[in-house]
Amino acid sequence: QVQLLESGGGTVQTGGSLRLSCAASGNLVGIGAMAWFRQAPGNQRELVAAISRQGLRQYAAFVNDRFIISKGDNAKNTVYLQMNSLKPEDTAVYYCAAETAGWSPRVANDYEYEYWGQGTQVTVSS
Repeated sequence: QVQLLESGGGTVQTGGSLRLSCAASGNLVGIGAMAWFRQAPGNQRELVAAISRQGLRQYAAFVNDRFIISKGDNAKNTVYLQMNSLKPEDTAVYYCAAETAGWSPRVANDYEYEYWGQGTQVTVSS
């Protein structure tokens, strides 16, 4: 089993920044890609960014170079999402996810991920 624990959410003004953290624990041997998804009220859950074991990255189009996904230097079981130039439309619950199938175009699909965190709220005020 794998446990994912997110932190770092909160409320910021438009144009502000937040850094989300996801700490993975448990049996991490088979973990392939890790990702951040988000879900706003009334919307489907959508990919924000994903990163492979080797550091390959994929971003949603709406990120538009504002966010960076990365792994901890000394703790590869930690994944970060640095979010800059935040907009009100970025308001959502952000979830960390992990999968075991490995890197592929399917990493954009939430059904590919077996493990999920509890989510952290990000609110951007105008």
